[in-house]
Amino acid sequence: MPEGDTILRTARTLGAWLDGREVTAAQGRGLGAHARKLVGRTVERVEARGKHLLIRLDRGLVVHTHMRMSGSWHVYSAGERWRRPQHEARLVVECGERVAVCFNAPVVELLVEREEPAHPALSGLGPDVLARPLDLDAIRARARGRPSDTAMAELLLDQRVVAGIGNIYRSEALFLRGIDPWTTLAQLDDAALDALVSTAAALMHAAVAANAATDRWVYRRARRPCRRCGTLISAKRTGEQARTVYWCTRCQPPIA
Repeated sequence: MPEGDTILRTARTLGAWLDGREVTAAQGRGLGAHARKLVGRTVERVEARGKHLLIRLDRGLVVHTHMRMSGSWHVYSAGERWRRPQHEARLVVECGERVAVCFNAPVVELLVEREEPAHPALSGLGPDVLARPLDLDAIRARARGRPSDTAMAELLLDQRVVAGIGNIYRSEALFLRGIDPWTTLAQLDDAALDALVSTAAALMHAAVAANAATDRWVYRRARRPCRRCGTLISAKRTGEQARTVYWCTRCQPPIA
């Protein structure tokens, strides 16, 4: 699943391609007949909110997409050959000679801005981990509202606490802070919690700046030597989504 850094890069690319331009054609099974409502509207801006991408058009119309595990946005010049087959296109937005195509995204929907405060996915999002400045006070308050026995490996993926962190950056941030994934919320003081979230944010900002994934300490390195101490990296599925967390048992010892 694309994490917040990927969605932010996508939003910037789409914004550079579409911002200020009038939609001249729109189609796709993601919106069906509602795609016609985009035609004649001007793209005001494209923004990322955690793992969600919002294309805002004039008169309060919003295209909301969520990539989950399979989706992606591509941009093309008119007539350019697509890098994915046409049947995978969920939405095609044309602005004259510029074309943006959303492939395979499970969530493609049309909203009006006044609906956002009640939207089941958007309304409950925590502060964006890539926002500047990072709202650590709000993130901490949301975190402390969760059960005290919540494991850090689960807390970092809770989009209601902080939006945008996924499996890569929870594993990497936990490693760099030396925190065992099953450390509970009660075992971590506010300073350590702030440092953990800030580390995830710094890693993701670095990836955005580099326009590419950064080197990994533990992610997807199960049974390979730790880059720091040589201990074999451990991996375990956890949580409702059974996402795999990676860690070094030596560098990230459990709190006694």
